[in-house]
Amino acid sequence: MKGLLFLIGICISVSTSAQKLISFQGKAQGTYYIVKYISNDTGSLREDVEDLFRQIDRSMSLYLPSSLINRFNKGPQVVMDHHMRTVVRKAQEVSKLTNGLFDITIKPLVDLWGFGVVRHNGQPSQADIARKRRLVDYNMLTVRTKYLIKKREGMEIDCNGIAQGYTSDAVGRLLHAMGIHNFLVDVGGELVASGVNTQGQPWSVGIERPPDTDSTSQPVQALLRLKNKGVATSGNYQRFFDEGGTRFAHTIDPRTGQALHNNIISVTVTAPDAMTADAFDNVLIILGVDAGLQFISEHPKLKLQAFYVYKDDAGKVREKYSPDFFAE
Repeated sequence: MKGLLFLIGICISVSTSAQKLISFQGKAQGTYYIVKYISNDTGSLREDVEDLFRQIDRSMSLYLPSSLINRFNKGPQVVMDHHMRTVVRKAQEVSKLTNGLFDITIKPLVDLWGFGVVRHNGQPSQADIARKRRLVDYNMLTVRTKYLIKKREGMEIDCNGIAQGYTSDAVGRLLHAMGIHNFLVDVGGELVASGVNTQGQPWSVGIERPPDTDSTSQPVQALLRLKNKGVATSGNYQRFFDEGGTRFAHTIDPRTGQALHNNIISVTVTAPDAMTADAFDNVLIILGVDAGLQFISEHPKLKLQAFYVYKDDAGKVREKYSPDFFAE
């Protein structure tokens, strides 16, 4: 689970109207979920949403032994369902665009560093990293109609860097199919918003920002308004270990095989959908602040925006964001 450190609250004011705000939450995919929507029908869609979670788990959960992804990881190929096919195609698209900065074949390295299903701490040897890197190459995956085929024995995939964003979008599509067009879905911190809240305003989430002074004052709050957008955050504050004075976070650079250990605390990304935001938050945190913001400016068709929180050379917490990050 990547989660959101700085998107800390869903701020909604409910006015009296014919339509009602329906809300429910629970546990799914090893994390939490929250669904809020506006409807004349006060019946809950919890059962439908949780059935969708189970479908996606049967497709891409590494914790479910019989899932399609685990069957692929144990063999040469698998027949994908539409969930897995959508995620794999999107992942390959992002991999090509970023020259492999995002790569779902990263699983051998994730496991080596202890951030996979079996957790452990400790920096691996350079020899082990080099050995596992030979199994990481998105070009060694072939999508042929419904089939996903590996070209190199021993390759394994891990869709956790994109699947929760996909799940948020999938719940959103489910709501749209039921005639609900005003909603906010949050799956483990990957959010997608559609339409408006009961006051006719875009859905809003709170962002925790560094204080303006050098004192020990508390972080300040800012509102991010989501108008038909997805949002995701990646950072070094949840899954990490410290060794030799260095903090190694769960994001792995596919180019080097190294766990993230730069000065970035988090990057929050908005995009037209949650799956895109989820995939690119990995890319942007690896690129770093300046290169990441340059990537956004050079790829306007992606409609990405990003908000970085990082430490400068003096250890002070700073922020930097793309020009339209706070635009509706």
